[in-house]
Amino acid sequence: MKKLVIALVAALAVPAFAADYKCSSGRVEKSGSTQYTYKEGSSEIVIEKGGSTKGKSVKRGSKWYVEIGGSTQATIENGKIEKGGSSWATASDAQRIYDCPADVAATLWVLDQKGAL
Repeated sequence: MKKLVIALVAALAVPAFAADYKCSSGRVEKSGSTQYTYKEGSSEIVIEKGGSTKGKSVKRGSKWYVEIGGSTQATIENGKIEKGGSSWATASDAQRIYDCPADVAATLWVLDQKGAL
């Protein structure tokens, strides 16, 4: 019984997350309003706002390279976001903010961290 009470209290202490942004049919929405658009292909993810490209991820081998203005800012591989060869965050971290496919969420997260959005 004591274990059940502890488990119940622990479960109640963990807040359910609701992402600030949600992806839907190529749109990134916040409170139902489109903030960005994205085009996702097998080897490229492009993030745009108002028809202007904010950044993109390009797949080379097994890694996604997040680029702003042609300069690589980070890489994404196996759900891990790396900057300069060091672990920066995970796609799961990004999906807490952006309810989108993992690679799209990670791309948005990096662009946001770099001030490109």
